[in-house]
Amino acid sequence: MSHPRPSTGPLAGITVLDLSAYIAGPYGCSLLADQGATVIKIEPPTGDNLRKYPSTLASESRAFLGVNRSKSGVVLDLKSPGGLDALLTLVREADVLVHNFRPGVPTRLGIDYEQLKAVNPRLIYCAVTGYGEDGPLKAKAGYDQVLQTMTGMCAAQGKPDGPPEILYGSVVDYYAASLVAGGVSSALFERERTGLGQSVGVSLLRSALAMQSARLIWADSEPRSLDRDMRSGGITGIHPTREGYLYLSANTPHFWTSLCELTGLEHLANDERFSTVRNRATHHAIIVPQLHEALQQHSALEWETIFGEAVPCAAARRVEDMFDHPQCEAESLITEFEHPVVGRYQGFTRAVTFSRTPGSEPFAAPVFGADSDRVMAEHGFTDEQIAQLRASGALQ
Repeated sequence: MSHPRPSTGPLAGITVLDLSAYIAGPYGCSLLADQGATVIKIEPPTGDNLRKYPSTLASESRAFLGVNRSKSGVVLDLKSPGGLDALLTLVREADVLVHNFRPGVPTRLGIDYEQLKAVNPRLIYCAVTGYGEDGPLKAKAGYDQVLQTMTGMCAAQGKPDGPPEILYGSVVDYYAASLVAGGVSSALFERERTGLGQSVGVSLLRSALAMQSARLIWADSEPRSLDRDMRSGGITGIHPTREGYLYLSANTPHFWTSLCELTGLEHLANDERFSTVRNRATHHAIIVPQLHEALQQHSALEWETIFGEAVPCAAARRVEDMFDHPQCEAESLITEFEHPVVGRYQGFTRAVTFSRTPGSEPFAAPVFGADSDRVMAEHGFTDEQIAQLRASGALQ
């Protein structure tokens, strides 16, 4: 059982009903929990499908744990009258509801915005969709890598002479999660002025395009097809060293000069052909071989120390190296969780800090249906009513 703690976070006192699955909606709700909201994850009897995803963690899905921290867990069958009635009881007292059903499904279930607005006019209703609320694709299921491929992200990620490449890490989902948290918070702020709720729409399509705002510029004088990439040539990027790989960024005159001096390539810094980012990109075939030869003097980790603050850089690491990285330790970015099934584990704590209202420490993602009885009791259901809901299968 999860144990929500009283919070002093900026969203303390706000109750969020999380009906979403996978990553975008659930992690958006975890971001709200990080800010002090009480989040109740409501799953169907089949569970959030992310629980069933492949995982090298035997007893639970690693992905589910990662995107569902700091929530209570309830299982309701919304297709049953008892389950729907139970949800409507929760909605009457809730501040926010988040789901990622396809357009049309909420209406069939009896939980679309207009129906729930009648139950609670103050409700902030956030729908996460694949393609938005209108248009020919609105009924399609949307997934991170589908939208990556559709919107040109994979084409841009691939090499010029190679096939498109996926950006692994569910980047569109996580950006959409940030939009969920930001959009809901803005709607809550507006509600303080008017006393009224509203619907908030987040789509993976809008998220994928928002991430490419710097590419999505097309002047009237330009052809449709042209290079819209922002990569600054062969100098800024990942390079081999004597041991390991190193990312370098040397776009400003100061960083470019420091890079040349610290690698023993001062003659490049004094060459007018390489005086600007654009010029260096044009002449990268001259510069990069010399840079690679110079970088063979040391390992990637040694170059990190040598460059220090003079050249922005990072040795290529694996994600597990972040568990004990000195900067992560100094920022307290990793914390310990206790889980009834998994036991003790380490995980990410929170993405935003607040000086005056820091909020409580996060807690582990819920076991399936672990808090059903407690949450229903806290919202006015008697022991007899809870027992009846369980007997009917509406509550698990």
